[in-house]
Amino acid sequence: GMLLGFTGPNFSPQGAGASGNHAIAIGSRMIRDGDCDFVIAGGVETCIIPEIIQGFANMWATIKVEPGDRAYDDPTQASRPFSIDRKGFVLAEGGGVVVLAADEMTAALGLKPRAEVLGVGWTSDAHHFTLPHGETIIRAIREAIADAGLAPEDIEAINAHGTSTPKGDKVEIESLRSVFGQMLPKIPISSNKSQIGHTLGAAAAIEAVLGIEAMQQKLVLPTANHRPDPAFDDVDVVPNHARRHAHEFFLSNAFGFGGTNCCIVFRGV
Repeated sequence: GMLLGFTGPNFSPQGAGASGNHAIAIGSRMIRDGDCDFVIAGGVETCIIPEIIQGFANMWATIKVEPGDRAYDDPTQASRPFSIDRKGFVLAEGGGVVVLAADEMTAALGLKPRAEVLGVGWTSDAHHFTLPHGETIIRAIREAIADAGLAPEDIEAINAHGTSTPKGDKVEIESLRSVFGQMLPKIPISSNKSQIGHTLGAAAAIEAVLGIEAMQQKLVLPTANHRPDPAFDDVDVVPNHARRHAHEFFLSNAFGFGGTNCCIVFRGV
């Protein structure tokens, strides 16, 4: 705020792995309610320090690479969401922000928007410190779609939370099956964490940026390092290579430890 001279509300929402989506969701509501004309919303994380690395390792959340694992000689293979041999996420650092603005301000200043925050769904599991809970994840996804004024069949791509943990990936796919049913095999599902690791509080913001840019470029980004898991043979995780895919609406999922869930539907403009 001091660097840029912003004097409006300035605060940091904390929702673990959902923090970036929380920031974007709150910012869009502040603009909708007339509190702000512009919002810079996003997330940043600097977590590569011994105490945090050890803490996640003690929770068995991060991958432990041993001889014989394909990442032992090639560390780029360590993050592998939805793969049969996934073993946990790879900690990463980074940041991402989006600039949100009211329609009348973009028009007055001649700015060209890249996307619209169309719908928000947010819940908390009230269930477990680390294990995801399908019931409340399903509700968050459905509420985001409903808030956008859409139906599940309108969603054309999904930016998955996709952390590469055995339980987390399984619950996310099961939740998507519950929402989208027989339509799910036709919807490409990408996990950016396969390429950049898990940036915790920054993850959802970075993934929003990547998802919006991919939509602008008429692409869906890949789930890298993928080896098929028979349990997910009914879903298209965009294995290993980006793909041409023109789409107007995509769902971006974010689920944090502690049971924080925030899903956003974006529309390309």
